[in-house]
Amino acid sequence: MATPEQADFEERRNDVVGRYAVSNRDLKAGELIFSEKPFAYGPKIDSPPVCLGCYAYIDCTYLCSKCSWPVCNETCENIPAHKNAECEVFANAKAKFMNVQDPYAPCLQYECITPLRVLLAKEKHPDIWDKHVNCMETHAKDRKEKEIWNFNTINIVGYLRGPCKCDRFSEDLIHQVCGLLDVNVFEARTISGNAIRCLYPKLSTFSHNCVSNVTHSIESNGEGNEEDFKVTLKASVSINKGEELFTSYTYTMWPTMARRAFLKESKYFDCNCQRCSDPTELGTHMSTLKCMKCDNGVILSTAPLLDPESEWKCTHCPHSLKGTTVQKVFKTIQEEIDQAEAMEQDASAIETRESLYRKYRSILHPRHAYFTILRISLAQMYGKVEGYTMDILPNILYERKIELCQNIMENINVLEPGYTRLRGMILYELHAPIIMLARNLYNVDVIDKDELRSKLQEAIKLLKESSEILTLEPENSQEGMIGRMANQAYIQLSSNLEDLIDNI
Repeated sequence: MATPEQADFEERRNDVVGRYAVSNRDLKAGELIFSEKPFAYGPKIDSPPVCLGCYAYIDCTYLCSKCSWPVCNETCENIPAHKNAECEVFANAKAKFMNVQDPYAPCLQYECITPLRVLLAKEKHPDIWDKHVNCMETHAKDRKEKEIWNFNTINIVGYLRGPCKCDRFSEDLIHQVCGLLDVNVFEARTISGNAIRCLYPKLSTFSHNCVSNVTHSIESNGEGNEEDFKVTLKASVSINKGEELFTSYTYTMWPTMARRAFLKESKYFDCNCQRCSDPTELGTHMSTLKCMKCDNGVILSTAPLLDPESEWKCTHCPHSLKGTTVQKVFKTIQEEIDQAEAMEQDASAIETRESLYRKYRSILHPRHAYFTILRISLAQMYGKVEGYTMDILPNILYERKIELCQNIMENINVLEPGYTRLRGMILYELHAPIIMLARNLYNVDVIDKDELRSKLQEAIKLLKESSEILTLEPENSQEGMIGRMANQAYIQLSSNLEDLIDNI
């Protein structure tokens, strides 16, 4: 692993946020800032049993012939990320995997895997550890006050220094590794679609902001070598030299209360960014409720940085709510959305989401985060799910898909502007119903040829922008593949526009 170079950004530090990064030059939207390999990666906290080679879910019937821990097969047991790391440790110490009753439940035995891989990477790359990893924030003092400190002492520190015979690693060092993993890791998706956690020396320098100006992509090649899960960081918008570079540690489309709770619980800090500080979330109203007592009022937090203790008040009448009440409402809606997301992608999944949409229409602001999340799912299912494929949708559902995409874009253009994956994907979803609806309306003489041409030109513009964004993504990712499709469709449609109009 090469030592990370810092050509396009400068690392700085202060007492408030710790390490942070500023740009060393002017950056254009979509421009590469850097790529880097992970220092280490492995299963997430509370992971069920997964293959330690490819991370696919497994039933634990096949065990590695060398260390007796679960893998898929002989191929996976020889993947370098496993073979050259914990496999040797477990085999030498005869620390075998203990069979589990439920292979789908979280498995405490897996908690040691990623910390052990970091410790082994420290021995292999001491220069990178000393320069870029050892200085990462861990919030160890905060963590000592939590149950997790005692949990790690027993399940990770005790296990590694005891049965695994890794007493060359001190208790304090292992706790430090657990702490820096808590605070600094980024989630990646494997080829099988499962989530793992990765530790990146350079990327961890970047501070969080709920409206970031950079975007990162992680590429999985499934080979389990040092090139696997390489991250690429790009500017999502134009950035001037000397500006701070921000990434996001949370899901942009959550409301403020959910984002801040996640960051406090998982990253141990309170986000006080401009978006979190604004009750309207920069005018997007992603947290706003409708007032049930008057016609024109909306309910906003009086102090979003103090939620859920703050009061929420109507803008037009005396009606108010406790922050804890709003928190319960949000939790209930999130649980219902999570249940919908767990459904198979079929007609009933569409109907469930539309039902949720109608259910909360009288409670949530039209641009609320939970409506946005539902819209994203619906926009991506209309046209693809059996019974709702693009070739058989009635005009009213083409209009519905267009409306969904346009409503999503209103919030994306503020919260995820520029060259961001979600923006590229929604632009792509928007082009097809515009074409199909225009064709149908032209065939029944509702619009004339000039209006048809205008609609097709709009679709061409959408495809062009979508392809410019998504072709920057890893080739084997879903977004990268859609980017190539968008580019092909853009070339074909723009080259044959007049012929297409004549043949409709």
